[in-house]
Amino acid sequence: MASRSRDRIAMASILVAAIALGAFREFLFLNLNYQVDAVANQRSISYAHSLFQGWVQGWDLKDLVLLKWSLALIFSVLMATACIALARVLFGDHRHRRTVIFGYLTLGTIALTLNVLSSIHPAFGAIGVKVLHTLQYPVVLFFVWAAAVLSDRG
Repeated sequence: MASRSRDRIAMASILVAAIALGAFREFLFLNLNYQVDAVANQRSISYAHSLFQGWVQGWDLKDLVLLKWSLALIFSVLMATACIALARVLFGDHRHRRTVIFGYLTLGTIALTLNVLSSIHPAFGAIGVKVLHTLQYPVVLFFVWAAAVLSDRG
């Protein structure tokens, strides 16, 4: 009974942390996109939050784009780590760690491939961005939870 209660607390903690990370990611990327737009188009006004503008004061477009890709990688790794931790709590061991990592690497490769293919048709780029976003948000934890529910029924 105590173990089950601990597991529920661990699961809730992972979910709350992942949701908080997702909210922080949203703040960063929303403001980063505003700042990229202002710098790329030489706008006199940036709609980025003043706090964020202070963080990136004087950065050029190359620096902002590098930050964007770096943050995408960091948030993907953080969500993959949350998925592994949640799988550990739900399944009781780390047997799904490789599957989660393989899934992340596969979806990341698909996103990159679609981005490259966007030179053929812009729709590929839009799809690639959606795939990449999926890896950076807590929505991926739903798939781990769903796998656990489905495995209990089998």
